[in-house]
Amino acid sequence: MDDHTGKAGLSPAGRSAAFHVVLAIEIWERFGFYGMQAILLLYMIQKLGMQDTQANMLWGSFAAMTYAAPVVGGWLGDRVLGSRRTMVAGGIVLAAGYLLLGMMSGTAHALFAGMAIIAVGNGLFKPNSCNMVNIIYRGQDRKLDVAFTIYYMSVNIGSTFSLFLVPLVQQSYGWGAAFMSCGAGLALGVAGYFIRHRRLGTVGTIPDFRPVPWRHGLMVAVGAAVVVALMARVFASASIQGVLVIASGVVIMLAWAGVYARAAAHERPGLRIMFLLTFEVALYFVFYQQMVTSLTLFALRNVGKEFTLFGLHLFSMSAGQFQAFNPLWIMLGTPLLIMIYNWLGRRDADIGIAGKFVIGFACVTLSFLVWWLSAVLAPSSHVSPWVMLLGYGPLSVGELMINSLGLAAIARYVPVRISAFMAGCYYVLIGFAMYVGSIVANMAAVDNAQGLDAARTLLIYGALFRTLAFMAGGATVVFALLLPVVRRWEQANACARKQA
Repeated sequence: MDDHTGKAGLSPAGRSAAFHVVLAIEIWERFGFYGMQAILLLYMIQKLGMQDTQANMLWGSFAAMTYAAPVVGGWLGDRVLGSRRTMVAGGIVLAAGYLLLGMMSGTAHALFAGMAIIAVGNGLFKPNSCNMVNIIYRGQDRKLDVAFTIYYMSVNIGSTFSLFLVPLVQQSYGWGAAFMSCGAGLALGVAGYFIRHRRLGTVGTIPDFRPVPWRHGLMVAVGAAVVVALMARVFASASIQGVLVIASGVVIMLAWAGVYARAAAHERPGLRIMFLLTFEVALYFVFYQQMVTSLTLFALRNVGKEFTLFGLHLFSMSAGQFQAFNPLWIMLGTPLLIMIYNWLGRRDADIGIAGKFVIGFACVTLSFLVWWLSAVLAPSSHVSPWVMLLGYGPLSVGELMINSLGLAAIARYVPVRISAFMAGCYYVLIGFAMYVGSIVANMAAVDNAQGLDAARTLLIYGALFRTLAFMAGGATVVFALLLPVVRRWEQANACARKQA
C-alpha cells in the first residue's frame, strides 16, 4: 500500500467503486444541509418569532462556525482518527443535529443545540469526504479532475432535490417533519456507507489503518461535546457571536502578516496574489449570504409564488424553494463554462484566475441590478417570481467563476509547506465574510411586531439591492484596474520560482 493511502491496492474498477461510496454519502449530506438551509431562517422568524435582525445574525454566526469547524476536522482526519472514520462520524453527528431540531422544534434552546451539533458534524465530514476523493485518485490527475467535476455536479443534484422537497414537507407536515426528513436522508446515506464500506477498505489516511486508542477516542468525544456546548452558548448570545467572529477576522489578518514577514523573497509575489484573490472570494460571500437571508425574506414578503406563462398557471413555489435556482443554474452553467474554457485553452487565450474573478463580480452586479429594478418597476407590492429565476442565473455563474477557483488560487500561489494552514485560514475568512453578509442583510431588516406592509418592505429590499449592485459594480471596476498589477506579480512569481 502506497503511503497508507490505498492507491496501489485499487484497480480502475476499484477506484470507481470506492468513489461511488463516498459520492453517495456526500449527496445525502448535501441533501440534509441544504434542506435545513432552505427553512432554518424562516423557522426562526415564523415559528420562533425572532426579529429579522436576530435571525440574520444568528444565521451569520452559524455560517461562520460551519466554515471554521473543518479546520479542526481536517486535522483530526489526518492525524488522529483517519479521514474515513472522521467522515462517517461527521455524517452521524449531522444526522443527530437534524433529528434534534425535528424532535424538539419550537424551542430556542433546541435550535442553539441543534445548530451547534450540525456545525461540529460539518467540521468532521466536509474536509474528510473531499480528502477521500483525493486519496482515491491520487496520482491520477486527469481522472481526479473528472471525479471532482462529477462530485460537484452530484452535490448540486442532492441540494436541488432537498431545496424543493424539504420546504414542501414543511408546508404539508410541519417544521418538525421537515427537519427530520433532513436527518432521515443523511441516515440513509450513512446506512448505505456501512453496507458498502468494504469498497473503501484500503482507502484512507494513516490513522485509518491503525486501531484508535480508547483514550484518543474518549478525548475526541469529550472535546466534541464541549465544543457543542460552547457553540450553543455562543449562538444564544449575539454579543459573544460578534466578538468571536470579528476576533477571528483579526487573527487571520495577523497570521497572514506573519506568514508574509517570514516568507522568503521568492515566495512573496505568489502570497500577494493569494491575499488579493482570497479577499475577492471573501467579498463574494458577502453577496452569496444574501441568498439565505435578505433574498429569502424578499421572496417571502414581496415575490409572487405562482409561475404563469401567457396566462397559463405552471407551478407554485414557497419562499425557501427559490434557493433551489442556485444549484439548478450551476448545473446548467458548469458544462457551458467547461466548453468555453476548453475553447479558450485550445487558442492559448486562457483567462487567468484574477480575470475570471472580475467576470464573476460583473455577474453578481447584474443579478442585483435585476432585483433592484424589479423592485423599482413592480406594478404592485409583489414582483413576478420569474425575476428570482432570472436573477439567480448571473449570481450562480459568478459562484462558478469565483468560489470554485478559490482553493485553486491557494494551490497555485502558496508554498506547499504552508498550503494546509492557508487553506484553513481561507475557510475561516469565508465564515467571517458570511457573518458580514448578515450584517449587510440587516440593512433591510424589518420589525415584525409592527406589522408588515408589503409596499414598505418592497422599498426597503429595493434599497438594499441597489446598494449591493453598486458595491458589486464598484468591486468589478477596482479588481479590473488591478489586473495589470496581478500580471506583474505573476511574472515576478514565475521568475522567482525559476531562480529558487
